Amino acid sequence: MSTLPTRSGVAAGDDQIAHAVTHEPGQLKRTLKLRHLVFIGLAYMAPLAVFDMFGIVADETGGHVPLAYLVVMVAVLFTAFSYSRMVRFFPIAGSAYTYAKEAINAHLGFLVGWAATLDYLLLPMINAILSAIYMGAVFPEVPFWVWVLLTIAICTVLNLVGVKLAASMNILLVGIQLVVAVVFVVLTIVNINNGANGAEFTMTPFFSSDVQAAAITAGAAILALSFLGFDAVSTLAEEAEKPERDIPRAIFIIIAVAGAFFITVTYVMQVLFPDVSLLGDIVGASPEMAKYIGGAAFQAIFVGGYMMAVLGCGITQQMSAARLLYAMGRDGALPKKLFGRINPRTGVPVANVVIVALIALTGLFVDLDQAASMINFGAFIAFTFVNLSVIFVFFRFLKRRGPGAWLGFVVVPAIGVVINVWLWLSLDTVSMIIGFCWLALGVVYLVIKTRGFQAPAPDLTGPINISMYE
Repeated sequence: MSTLPTRSGVAAGDDQIAHAVTHEPGQLKRTLKLRHLVFIGLAYMAPLAVFDMFGIVADETGGHVPLAYLVVMVAVLFTAFSYSRMVRFFPIAGSAYTYAKEAINAHLGFLVGWAATLDYLLLPMINAILSAIYMGAVFPEVPFWVWVLLTIAICTVLNLVGVKLAASMNILLVGIQLVVAVVFVVLTIVNINNGANGAEFTMTPFFSSDVQAAAITAGAAILALSFLGFDAVSTLAEEAEKPERDIPRAIFIIIAVAGAFFITVTYVMQVLFPDVSLLGDIVGASPEMAKYIGGAAFQAIFVGGYMMAVLGCGITQQMSAARLLYAMGRDGALPKKLFGRINPRTGVPVANVVIVALIALTGLFVDLDQAASMINFGAFIAFTFVNLSVIFVFFRFLKRRGPGAWLGFVVVPAIGVVINVWLWLSLDTVSMIIGFCWLALGVVYLVIKTRGFQAPAPDLTGPINISMYE
């Protein structure tokens, strides 16, 4: 079997993936094991975030939240398969931006990264807003801005200390969230068994005569955000000890665990409250349900657990956004002196962490609806181009194209493209307008930077371990 030279100049064969794992000055440190990656991904998704969206999606889908989660989980699995393919070729920071840049075109890769950056940059802001909303409900005498600043400050400090400490902290925070969620599910089941609210276990949350495909699609498009944690994990490829092995494993573990969790929790919630319109506040349905099933004491515990989700989510959101900016700065897509620098002692892109924190401070002036409407646009663009990147890798780099390769590198990613475009078209008008405005800004920036695409794009580098598939 033939071999190809790798980036390091070492030949890689079928039994060997040539990949530098040592840390050199100015590079990210490889300190993350599989368990760290899994917990980072779960914390990024914030298990308790399932309660945020329940009331809104239950109203949108007519009481079929578990079905909407099942649909989006299947959709995400196709994209996750493409992520697992690409990370083996490009075990470097950058995620969808890197894959599109390397496999398709540098200019197009920049625009994919630009679209995805909107999601990454705004998520910490949304997280801070949610923190202020929940804590404001418990401590109304404390000003809104105090909770926003406190949340951003804690997340920033933990990220500046170093990625491994942040990852270790997330293990504790995810654990707390899971305990609170399990208690919530148990209490809900007890209430159902006792016939509370006339509830009984049925398959209605998954299927009923009044199911509308358009409504389920719209609900699934909203819930896609719940699975963004696996995408965040792919941005940590340069900090994983064994990225080619552990990143793909982490991706599928995260989706399997999260999917089962989301479907289970929303099923019992939907059984107990098939019609959320009967609740006083659809958006705040979950805290109201917590009080219904466990009284005021459990409601307080529930809100406390949610704050653990906010902290864990904020840490990983800021971490991922900073590293995406680092990848773009290192490759010259953004000013390298500012965005492409690493603290040699901690291995942290300090300037980027601070920049993300400053952007999050806009949460002092923006409401949750305005911020949340921008997120899905870039996410579906990124997912679509990750799938397209796999197809381009097939035609550009693979020499052996048997039936298995056609299935794994063309058919499955193509299905992923169709699904993501389908969900993207289900977004509301406001999200599309804001998203296209952001994308247009990126096009203008790129045209100016490249002098009308005349300047050379950042260097493209072929996959590291192509020989595995030859």
